[in-house]
Amino acid sequence: MEPISRRRALQLGALGAAGVVVGGWGLTRQFTDLGGVRTTGGGGALGSPAELRSTGGTLRVELDAAPFTGDVAGRRVSMLGYADGVPGPTLRLRPGDRLQVQLRNNLDEATNLHVHGLHVSPEGNADNPFLTINAGETFDYDYQLPPDHPTGTFWYHPHLHGSVADQLFAGLYGAIVVEEDRPVPVARERVLVISDISFDGQGNVRRASQADRMMGREGDLLLVNGQVSPVLEGRPGERERWRVVNACSSRFLRLAVKGQQLQLLGMDLGRSERPDDVDEVLLAPGNRADLLVTLRAGTTELRTLGFDRGGMGMMGSGVASGPATLATLAVTGNSVAVAEPVPDGPTPRDLRDASVARRRELTMAMGMGMGMGGRMMSFTIDGKEFDHQRTDQEVNAGDIEEWTIRNTSPMDHPFHLHVWPMQLVEERGRPVEEPTWRDVVIVPAGGAVVVRIPFEDIVGRTVYHCHILDHEDLGMMGVIEVG
Repeated sequence: MEPISRRRALQLGALGAAGVVVGGWGLTRQFTDLGGVRTTGGGGALGSPAELRSTGGTLRVELDAAPFTGDVAGRRVSMLGYADGVPGPTLRLRPGDRLQVQLRNNLDEATNLHVHGLHVSPEGNADNPFLTINAGETFDYDYQLPPDHPTGTFWYHPHLHGSVADQLFAGLYGAIVVEEDRPVPVARERVLVISDISFDGQGNVRRASQADRMMGREGDLLLVNGQVSPVLEGRPGERERWRVVNACSSRFLRLAVKGQQLQLLGMDLGRSERPDDVDEVLLAPGNRADLLVTLRAGTTELRTLGFDRGGMGMMGSGVASGPATLATLAVTGNSVAVAEPVPDGPTPRDLRDASVARRRELTMAMGMGMGMGGRMMSFTIDGKEFDHQRTDQEVNAGDIEEWTIRNTSPMDHPFHLHVWPMQLVEERGRPVEEPTWRDVVIVPAGGAVVVRIPFEDIVGRTVYHCHILDHEDLGMMGVIEVG
């Protein structure tokens, strides 16, 4: 496990699950009927979106990306959502499953779909970031998970270059869970999606200014499963499993719940052999945490403690993902019996002694000068802004490579590689002592990280990028082809 410091953080939450077995198309209306969450005012019990579970090795889902009207913090507002709610339905799969998604684009602009963290093909009608689904069109996605696919918490959101931050910030996101054979014994499992948003005086999602985009926008309101300041309830002694997604466009979440017993099962994908006791965990945009929470009597707050993610350097402006209260945790009633022991997880693969076929260096940078669209700053990887027609990295299928990812800018950048997970082997100049796998790694301002990547099982062409999504849209993204 990586060390916890003032720049590490804990994302917590709780979510009731409305289980649904799905066997065919035509599900959009079902999501709403089964409790797809519409955002609500503060203080109510935490709700959950519908859950859709694979049967017979297949999950077929219909997603309608469309505007909808809901209530946030006592205001009637207009947002975007999948299946008329925020977040979209939670998709539950198992290794080896086939996921088929029929995406209907009822927006007034083009979109597409990315299944963040899944180890699936990036080509054709699978996790292809180069697809464009125009307004009014329907597209059938088809993803095949390999039999040994890592378990864990993943998520889905749009990935059409130039509009990713706008569409996700407005409400287009949902969780994916790949379940293990031996579930951890818990009183309940909750999927918690945390996001942020801002509205203008008319109740519409506020458009980002040029300064917002350069720094990475952060919303005025923080939402927990589409709600402001919900209440999470439980009984003393209950052990819960919280699957947490940071679905913010740019905000880092450093989260804690004072007085509760917290254990980290894993981050992004897979899980550790044994849970680690933690006080706080940092989630960069796109990261997920798998937590065990053993409840203690009393009332406390779920908070993000704040995180300084750097600034614009020569412009003299910094960006802090500030402290805030997200929810109230109320633990009352009679204590329950101690839960069964947590079974050991699998031993994570370790590439530190593996033969490395090639070493590469990538540099993420921000600079003054004319960037994309005539903006006064450029956002680049290796001095180049994104061009979907250019291939930046060519990799031989089956190779293990070591990448050193540098950041010459005065702002932290979370680096995300599609399809192939990364083993973090060095950060802040120090070796990472235990096998640590991520699909989003934080590259600190003025610093570097070193990762090893097994380009195995899957071939194709996809992307890597900064997961501050405004920076991705402004050009901090490259193309990789494995074959």
